[in-house]
Amino acid sequence: MEAKLRLCARSEITPDIADLCEQVVRWRQTRRHRERMPEPLWALAASLARQHTVARIARLARLDYYTLKERLDSPVDSPANQEGRPAFVELPVSLCAPSAECIIEMEHPRGGRMRIQVKGGATPDFAALSHGFWSRES
Repeated sequence: MEAKLRLCARSEITPDIADLCEQVVRWRQTRRHRERMPEPLWALAASLARQHTVARIARLARLDYYTLKERLDSPVDSPANQEGRPAFVELPVSLCAPSAECIIEMEHPRGGRMRIQVKGGATPDFAALSHGFWSRES
């Protein structure tokens, strides 16, 4: 590990970056074929990238730049990041009475948007629609 760290300028490697690099190297030595890197390592890398830049952490820890950048751009399901996120809101069926109009708008963290407009009549399966929207990959 020391030989790999020597290739970079000493000023670039802080103790926290060196710790990340060592953990990544250890994980790579023990992982099974094509196993994904554990979430705690990605979380540590993302945290350091917020402090030191994505390019620097990706280069020093030998991680994919775009994967690390995507983890910074999309919200992570941690308690700290959930504070600003809206909570689950249950809509009573009475809000969408047959003669009423109901509009529901959703925005996915990756940019997708959905607008459901109901004017009287039968109400759609909101649970299935929202589940499909939130569980999509992109």
